[in-house]
Amino acid sequence: MSLPPLPLLLSAPSPASLTPALSTLFEPSPPLTAHLSPAIATLLSTAGQPQPANYADLIGLCAEVVDAWRDSERAEFLGSHPRIGEVKGLSALSEREQASRRTPEEVLDRLAYLNAAYETRYPRLRYVTFVAGRSRAEIVPELEGLLGLAAGEERDFQPVAVGGEEWRKELARGLGDVWRIGKDRLRALGAE
Repeated sequence: MSLPPLPLLLSAPSPASLTPALSTLFEPSPPLTAHLSPAIATLLSTAGQPQPANYADLIGLCAEVVDAWRDSERAEFLGSHPRIGEVKGLSALSEREQASRRTPEEVLDRLAYLNAAYETRYPRLRYVTFVAGRSRAEIVPELEGLLGLAAGEERDFQPVAVGGEEWRKELARGLGDVWRIGKDRLRALGAE
């Protein structure tokens, strides 16, 4: 897996040329194909628009574009990222990031519960975190802490208001980690 040279991508930016590269960085998804790639292509084709000097700058431009979207569009983009602990349907990079070693079934079960609890607490959002080489078992305490749960604890959750301050703060946190994941993928691909 690799990214095309950035000058080649910038020479004739189009949604069709940008989508594979952006999908490598952020995960393939309908919002990326339908909204992000066309918006970036339009920006890059606009006279006077500064061109990204490197892929990290392109990620920054993507973050600026997504930050300008309505909350519902931002949530849809975040929700296209795979859940922590999923083992099927992952991109090659997600699989490598999440599954550096075999995960015990009890950890996968706990993550399934925690993902469901998170999605109850934060409707329309998906928990995304910058894994940074950590095992799935190492993510469990992070997600428990975010939900205010003790190790192994289960309880019912009430949803926060969609669009409310807590929900928007969590949306911003998750998107911030999407951009961190993209930058880490640059490093892994040798495309910094």
